[in-house]
Amino acid sequence: MLSPPRRWIRDQSPGSVTSCVRRGLCSRRHSLWILLILLVVCITIQTFVARQARNDKLTGLPQLRSVNKQHLFPTVLNVWESIQSLTAKTDVKSPQADRTGDVHQQNEGNRKQLDYILSKHVDNLAIDSQTEARKVSAGKPLLPKHGASLGLQVPLALNSTRKSFISDTPNPPSLLKAHINSVPTKETCHPKSHIVFLKTHKTASSTILNILYRYGESRNLTFALPLNKHSQLFYPFSFASHFVEGVSSRSLREFHIMCNHMRFRKYEVAKVMPRDTFYFSILRNPVAMMESIFIYYRSIPAFHKTHSLDNFLDNSWKNYNSSVTNNHYAHNILAFDFGFDNNVAPGADDLNERTSMAIAAIERDFHLILISEYFDESMILLKHALCWSLEDIVSFKLNSRSEKSRHPLLPETAEKIKRWNALDWRIYLHFNTSFWLKVDSLVGQEQMKREVSQLRELQTMLANSCLKDGGAVDPSKIKDVGLKPFQYGAAVIQGYNLNPDLDTQTKIKCQRLITPELQYTDRLYTQQFPELAAKHKQETKGVSPRRQRSDRTGMTGRAWARDAHYRQMMSRKFSNQKNQKALTSALLPHTDANNNTRLS
Repeated sequence: MLSPPRRWIRDQSPGSVTSCVRRGLCSRRHSLWILLILLVVCITIQTFVARQARNDKLTGLPQLRSVNKQHLFPTVLNVWESIQSLTAKTDVKSPQADRTGDVHQQNEGNRKQLDYILSKHVDNLAIDSQTEARKVSAGKPLLPKHGASLGLQVPLALNSTRKSFISDTPNPPSLLKAHINSVPTKETCHPKSHIVFLKTHKTASSTILNILYRYGESRNLTFALPLNKHSQLFYPFSFASHFVEGVSSRSLREFHIMCNHMRFRKYEVAKVMPRDTFYFSILRNPVAMMESIFIYYRSIPAFHKTHSLDNFLDNSWKNYNSSVTNNHYAHNILAFDFGFDNNVAPGADDLNERTSMAIAAIERDFHLILISEYFDESMILLKHALCWSLEDIVSFKLNSRSEKSRHPLLPETAEKIKRWNALDWRIYLHFNTSFWLKVDSLVGQEQMKREVSQLRELQTMLANSCLKDGGAVDPSKIKDVGLKPFQYGAAVIQGYNLNPDLDTQTKIKCQRLITPELQYTDRLYTQQFPELAAKHKQETKGVSPRRQRSDRTGMTGRAWARDAHYRQMMSRKFSNQKNQKALTSALLPHTDANNNTRLS
């Protein structure tokens, strides 16, 4: 007899269900079930602990500012754009064959400059981004008094690029991380002591030279001083390393500061100065500078036969002969000082190309270019770049003319100067713009205003303490002959008188502030080379002091032996007779109307 079918689910007793579960757990796969359960439990615990830790951290740091994502992303992009602009490669070649420079030295300077830009942006990532979003308008960097007559919307060669110092540019996050860790702070920023200052003409450069002299002397640094107690590094001859006292004799192993007049040649300077040297210079509006040069160098052949500056400009190519000694002062003097060919006609077909190449070379070789019209702002920018203090960059104006010898220029005259010195004018426009970009990125407008105000307050305090008359006086009123500045041309160069009731330490400090260039250079030379200074004094005994100072624009005396040796070395490098003739002509000395021996 057949039994009825079983109802496995509905009719099964509870005991049989429990038995099935027990059999499942005790089967060969029971270990897998246990591991699965434990894994779920661990994930749940880990999630709970992580969430609790994050909540505790946020409640424990209530002072953290919230970051606006809308502001954060553009700011990071701005940083990356700054990095790209600094690391962009260029194929622009300098017109000077000898302006190659040391690549490693420039790399170090570019990295330091990049660190400053990053520090400015990173510090403001979590706050209002209006400062980063602020753009310098086309008219802002130009001087107010000349802006209306410029006729230019943007500076020339603004898109000129630097040579790359990073072979393979990494992705933005990795590069940002690397440089955020190296941003200079009060703890990591160390004062720089290896410095080259290209001293340009009639640009307030004598005041900067005094700042560098005081800084180096107070810290017992070594200066790269001109050979045989000259006041200049054999300007206007292109710089050579043996022009520095102690290089050929190897009596000095390290030089810290080079700041005397020279015609710049990077690879020769790099033979003297360490690789981590900071290079900077200063420019002045070529319009105002031309007026000053015309008064100061009135005796040069280009100006000698002209009755006024307008008369010279109207007949410039008739009065100007580039082959005549010292005529370079009359034409594109800034370009000449930086080592470029200054003889370019205003309407030359290659003017734009030569301008771009000059700007690219200056940006490659120099870390910072200052602007004379904004001297106080320039000093604050220099202070940040060198990691110096406010006391280190305070100064009084030196080698400055009295108002009696200043002549205002008509707008028509200003336009003539811009056309005549077209190369200088375009270089100035570019670095005037880059100056304000650096102010925004490295310091900021508000902080710049505060520090300029502090600098001027310190200057006023020192003037009240140090100066008898509270300011500069004409040379006829200077009591101490040792503090009387060198007088040249038709300019009246002013100086200072010290307060008589000063204690010893204060007097030393104040006297350094007002010591003219020639006297200060002479004292530093005597301190560094006492035996050579004594020998030079013995050789020049009986020679008038004015004749001793006649080497201000040339080289005299025993330096001819070293120059002859240099001519011999250079001549071996030229097998072509034409090059030999050109080299000999450039190195032969000339004598001007005042019997001052100078180089061409």
